[in-house]
Amino acid sequence: MTEVPANSLAGPGPQPGTARAGRERAGVLLLAHGAPERLEDVEGYLSFVRNGRPASPQILEEVGHRYAAIGGSSPLLRWTRAQAEALERWLGIPVFFGMRNWHPFIRETMERVREAGVERLAAVCLTPQFSELSVGLYIQRTEEAKREAGVTAEISWAKSFHDEPLLIEAFAERLEAVGQASRPVSSERVLFTAHSLPEKALANGDPYDRETRATAAAVAARVGLTDFDFAYQSQGMTDDRWLGPTVESCLERYAAEGVREVVVDPIGFVCDHVEVLYDIDILFRGYAARRGIALRRPESLNGSPALTAALAEVAKRCL
Repeated sequence: MTEVPANSLAGPGPQPGTARAGRERAGVLLLAHGAPERLEDVEGYLSFVRNGRPASPQILEEVGHRYAAIGGSSPLLRWTRAQAEALERWLGIPVFFGMRNWHPFIRETMERVREAGVERLAAVCLTPQFSELSVGLYIQRTEEAKREAGVTAEISWAKSFHDEPLLIEAFAERLEAVGQASRPVSSERVLFTAHSLPEKALANGDPYDRETRATAAAVAARVGLTDFDFAYQSQGMTDDRWLGPTVESCLERYAAEGVREVVVDPIGFVCDHVEVLYDIDILFRGYAARRGIALRRPESLNGSPALTAALAEVAKRCL
């Protein structure tokens, strides 16, 4: 297991140089995608994801099936709340969280920010790599909600933290833990993944592809991997052309090469949700098994102290 530098894990409470040292009342805003907590919420949730356009019966059935397969509820809200609480203890300043597509919506959270009298706000999207189609939308929705809620706080954005050293440590720690006593992870076949986006997202120089691959390369270097692959997962149910290669195409190639074990490491996500618990643990694991491949993955960052330290560093830079 890797170690996070001791001075970065000095413990909870305000550290030298944090926002509390100033006179302005500062806070942090964490932003996440949002996910339904009950099967009966899936249709309403999809209406927000699709900007009010109704989902077809086929999409409703498929998405409902996926949530049913992971127990009928996403743990995204629970983990986001836990991450916010851990960061608040660490920094000693208020930490809020809001969701783009489900409760608590960003607008609801911005009303809490106004009521708290926060004057400066560090905003961090819980997706490490920047894209206009992801982080860019969070920024847009937050600025709209700020105006609607009458929030006067100045917002400083952490648009990307894909190469934050403590984030790399957090991913490396989880990846090393999946290795076996007789076979360290540096000798494993590792496939890093990130959430796919429509190819058109990259048309104007969007850095998403570059940043996801850079995160993967940094984690690989940290654990001593010299040979690894990268793929995109969770392509959407639209007619767009989505970024690849797909995980399935990589698994097909591994099977043809005689590979019998693979570790899939989703470095685009910081906690468990349906794209991890269903897409990797059920869909890809079954796809691999039918081709004679045993598929494992590291534990998601979830409540990782190294992740908390990484978010603290990112927030402090904003403030």
